[in-house]
Amino acid sequence: MSNLNEICQNMVNEVGDALGAAIVDLESGLLLTVAHNVPYFTQSYLDAVAAAAVDMFRGKTVNTVEKLIASQRGTEVHRLVQEVQMTTEKTYHFMSIVPGKPNALMVLITGKKANLGMGWAALRGALPKVSPLCP
Repeated sequence: MSNLNEICQNMVNEVGDALGAAIVDLESGLLLTVAHNVPYFTQSYLDAVAAAAVDMFRGKTVNTVEKLIASQRGTEVHRLVQEVQMTTEKTYHFMSIVPGKPNALMVLITGKKANLGMGWAALRGALPKVSPLCP
């Protein structure tokens, strides 16, 4: 059975133009695991990227919108954002909540030579392996 480190490292090794993969705890903002092949991905850089991901999924503005939607629908507030794809000048970021683990986020970062479908396929394929290993 693989562990979280091995799963992330395998994604980095197997996805063309992959730069890094990580799992973020959305409650604390801490990295549960990370694998990468980029020298400038220092710990402070990785912590900042993890914090940005937390903001995208659990930030104040996202919470406000979720409350508004729940109010309009007459339902209880729950986490609506499940996946996000972000594109920067030189990278793609694929992010998904881990199934059954609403406070765990899996992230794959690639260069722009990566195939978008392959990025999503790799991330979604890893999620069932990651789920039982996340707190």
